[in-house]
Amino acid sequence: MTPEHPAYGLLRPVTETASVLLCNNPGLMTLDGTNTWVLRGSGSDEMVIVDPGPDDDEHIARVAELGPIPLVLISHRHEDHTGGIDKIVERTGAVVRSVGSGFLRGLGGPLTDGEVIDAAGLRITVMATPGHTADSVSFVLDDAVLTADTVLGRGTTVIDNADGSLGDYMESLRRLHGLGQRAVLPGHGPDLRISRRSARCTWRTVKSVWTRCAMRCACWATTRRHARSSSTSTPTSTKSYGTQRSGACKPNSTTCVPERFRRAR
Repeated sequence: MTPEHPAYGLLRPVTETASVLLCNNPGLMTLDGTNTWVLRGSGSDEMVIVDPGPDDDEHIARVAELGPIPLVLISHRHEDHTGGIDKIVERTGAVVRSVGSGFLRGLGGPLTDGEVIDAAGLRITVMATPGHTADSVSFVLDDAVLTADTVLGRGTTVIDNADGSLGDYMESLRRLHGLGQRAVLPGHGPDLRISRRSARCTWRTVKSVWTRCAMRCACWATTRRHARSSSTSTPTSTKSYGTQRSGACKPNSTTCVPERFRRAR
C-alpha cells in the first residue's frame, strides 16, 4: 500500500517519474515539513533531486542513499530548501544549479527561464515564477509541475519582505494556470491532483485570495498615511480600522488600489 502524506522518512511515489521524501521539520512556515522531490525517468539508474532541504543530517543521509544523484535543482533561496546543499554535494558529488549564484556547486551554471534540462531520463523545463521570492522557479514535467513555495499543498504562501513581489506573484500564477492539467508537486504540504477544470479553479482561487489581500493592504497603507498627515494638525483616532477621516480609503474600496490589482479582480 502506498503511504500517504505526511510520510516522514519514506520515499513516497507520487507520479510515474516523481517521488517525495518529506523532511521532519514541521513548523509555521514549513507546514508538515520540506518536500524533497526525487525525479527519475523510466529505465534510468540516476535521479534528479529538487530541493535537498535544510541542514538535517538524517534527511540528507536518506536522500544520498537513494542512488546516483548527478544533479540537484534549487527552487529558491530559503534555508529550509537549501541548507543541506553542501552535505548532499559532499555525499554524492552532485552538481547544484539555482538562479542565485550563491547556491551553485560544480559547473552547471545558473538556471534560466525556459531552459530544458535533460537528466535522469527526463526533460525538465525551468519556469521562472517569482513572487514568493525574486529567485523562485518551478520545474515542469510532462505530467506535473513542481511549484516549490509558489503554490503550496495547503493554504497560501507568503511574499518575502526582502525581495518578494505581489505583482510578480500574480503573473506567476497566470503562467502556471496556462500549463493546464498537471499534478502540482509543492515544496510543502500534500501533492495536488488537478484536472483541467479544477486547475482553473485552483489558480483562480489563489489569485483571488492574493488580490483581496493586496486591496486590503493598499487600503490600510492609505488610511495610515491619511492618519499620520492629519495628526499634525487635528487630533484623530488611529486605533480603529473603521474610524476614517474624510478622504481616507474605506475598507474594501477600490479607489486606493493600484490599477493592476483592480484589473486582476
